[in-house]
Amino acid sequence: MKKKLIYLLPLLALTGCELEETIYSSIYTEAFYKTAADAEKGLIAAYDPLGDMYGGPAATLVSDFSDDQTYPRGVVGRNTLTLFTYDVNYTVQKSNSRTNESPQQIWASGYDGIEKANWIIAKVPDAVMPETRKKQIIGEAYFLRAFYLWMLTKNFGDVPIKTTPSYSEADAIVGKSPKAEVYKQIYSDLDMAFAAGLPSYPAVDKGRPSKEVVNALYAKAALYNEDWAKALEKAQAVITSGKYSLMPDVRNVYRYDVEDAARIENMWAYEVDPFSPGRSHQMTGLCGPPGSAGPEYGRTTFGSMFAYMSFFRSFNPLDKRRQLLDTNYVDKAGKVVPQRSVTPITTDGVLIKKYQDPVSTVNIIPNIPILRLPDMYLIAAEAEARLNGATATAYANINAVRKRAGLPDLATGLSKDAFIEAVLQERAWEFFAEGDRWYDLTRTGKFLTVIPKAVNSVYPTRNVQAKNKYFPIPQDELNANPKLEQNPDWK
Repeated sequence: MKKKLIYLLPLLALTGCELEETIYSSIYTEAFYKTAADAEKGLIAAYDPLGDMYGGPAATLVSDFSDDQTYPRGVVGRNTLTLFTYDVNYTVQKSNSRTNESPQQIWASGYDGIEKANWIIAKVPDAVMPETRKKQIIGEAYFLRAFYLWMLTKNFGDVPIKTTPSYSEADAIVGKSPKAEVYKQIYSDLDMAFAAGLPSYPAVDKGRPSKEVVNALYAKAALYNEDWAKALEKAQAVITSGKYSLMPDVRNVYRYDVEDAARIENMWAYEVDPFSPGRSHQMTGLCGPPGSAGPEYGRTTFGSMFAYMSFFRSFNPLDKRRQLLDTNYVDKAGKVVPQRSVTPITTDGVLIKKYQDPVSTVNIIPNIPILRLPDMYLIAAEAEARLNGATATAYANINAVRKRAGLPDLATGLSKDAFIEAVLQERAWEFFAEGDRWYDLTRTGKFLTVIPKAVNSVYPTRNVQAKNKYFPIPQDELNANPKLEQNPDWK
């Protein structure tokens, strides 16, 4: 957890020799967090690492390039994730200036966000400002700390828990805690966030968590923690709140021109600023055809990310979600480019259509979903099945997602294990290219059997190992923190 000091440069008077300066840093902030404006600015700063995670976007690509659904063109170090050839230094990513797409970015951004949230939690209680808003700001900080900690533990396993600000460099040196303790802290932070009086949708600012989103993250974290009762409880709380609903047409969840309407389902997302300078991401450029050849995909695209043909074929032809993939495209002359010519790296390239932006010239418009309502239905279905088997309640939850996709209800009479397998497959179809699938494979142990089968002419062999369940802690962090130990399988 390296700390970066940021100083406000002093103003030098031409007529005097005395130097006075005010210092603001991540180590010493006693002069800040005194007013309502300070508190609001501090909270904005705590969201900033989210942009660092999703701008690359490491938060999605680390999972997407590792899974059995999507793969990269093997340039600028991206194929090390697909081939599982990365090392503890993330050498290839560094040498190709692609750290922003690597697990190292998740580590750095996660602890940057935790540090900033810790200052809010410690200092804002004493700020002079309206109590209601003060409580909400602190609640958002607890939510963000829980989110960052969850991102860290699902990628690295046992990680340091940091709940106090770093008043000195020594305060920043913390050892790892067992994963069980990490989830205990996540739960505690989400309990605090839920009690903070956050507004419910739609009375919530874009990019900020609603009260229901706190429960959504709680459900997802509990699912990963194999805490089935808690996952079921929190997912059902979101569903029965009635604040969110599924968009009638799944394609509209991702359309740049109906973004506001899609918030009824897309509960919390990485929000993109459609102006310059502003926060953006690479997904539009990565997913479109090479050479900016397909106008509907984006003004500037590179042909750097595709879906496996085997994944495309796994869809029922009736499934509307398959329309978010394509085996051809229309070029600038209005000509249909067939699949064999979609990309020069393979004749089986499948294009991803979730991040299309045909109009933006200064930035990328589509948001990246983080928590969507279908997740709550599928978490509830899986948790119910793990607790009680394939009950009518479990079927009702998975069928809500299937119905929107245009599919018939799931076949009845499935065993518990078969039903859970069906839920995992439904998750694969619903959340592809959203940075979700790899974690479903690792949390269930399926990655060792599934990944070797997810091959094509670009990647004919993928030698995944047991150690790949978690990523190695970056060597830079081990060098900076003597209390930090590498993950056992990576020593």
